[in-house]
This record gives sequence, C-alpha cells and structure tokens, in this order.
Amino acid sequence: MAGLDPATHPPRVCVAKRRNERMSEVLFYHLERRTLDDVLPGLVEKTLDRGWRALIRAESSDRAQAIDNLLWTYSEESFLPHAQAGDGDPKRQPVLVTVEEGNANDANVLFLVGGATPPTWSGDEANALARIVLMFDGRDTEAVSGARAAWRAAKEASHEVTYWKESPSGKWEKQG
Repeated sequence: MAGLDPATHPPRVCVAKRRNERMSEVLFYHLERRTLDDVLPGLVEKTLDRGWRALIRAESSDRAQAIDNLLWTYSEESFLPHAQAGDGDPKRQPVLVTVEEGNANDANVLFLVGGATPPTWSGDEANALARIVLMFDGRDTEAVSGARAAWRAAKEASHEVTYWKESPSGKWEKQG
C-alpha cells in the first residue's frame, strides 16, 4: 500500500480490531444425543454462576411455557430463579423466558431455542451481549439449515463464533 496516506487510509487491522471490541461471542450447540430439556438448565446455571443474567428466547409461547415449567422442575437440588415475560418487572429477573425481541432483563447471555430468530447480527442488541447461545436439534434438517445460515451471518458480522458438539460420552467438544 505504498503511497497511501495513513490518515485517510488507516490499516485494515486497526479497523477490524475496533469492530471486534463490540462483538459478542456466539456459541452454536448441536444437540444430537440429549434434548434441549436435558442441556438448557445446566447452561443457564453456569451463566448465573458467572454472575451473568440470561434471556431465553423461544420461537413460540408454547415452547416458552414448557421452558418455564422445565426450569421449575428439572432438579430437586437446584433452583433457577426466573420468570416469563409479562410476569412482573423483567429487570428484576436474572433469567427471563420470552418470545419477544429485545433484552428486557438486561441479560448478558441470550439463549436462542427452538428456532427462535436471532437478533440482527450487526445490530446493537447482538453487539451489547457478552454471549449468544444458539441451540439446535441436529436431528431436525430445518434446524440444522437455520443454524448454518445463522453461523454465516454471525461470522459476516465479525462475531467470534464457535461450534460445540456432544461427544459419545455426552461432553461438549469444541469443533470449530
């Protein structure tokens, strides 16, 4: 790039670095052996253990209701404080289950389940989150196709994207 004025043509590395400072970490969880009901509560517990707040966005009110019930009953030894959107003040909820867009409880982590639509990857909502977790059923071809499209869009928006798959022993392994 000899001859270009650095004041008017800054190095691309600096531009990319500035852009990445606002990007969320995006994790794709490929469910094959266990179901969403088996996996989601543990991931939400880990989120709360970090001192973060969680927003769980479902694709339908039926799924949101099922997740609400799951979080009340999944374990006798553990409790996940949560509410559904519309149940009181969302800002007071460390975990909020919703079908709506936005971040009503100021969550750090957004869980997208059941085919819920991701936020605009280059928009303020996606960039304000520490982490976006997209969980999809690997036995559902439509879900896999949707996850692939979301992967491409998240990468194009410069998010740090990782792919997690269950090992035969049931542990999560980073695949990409």
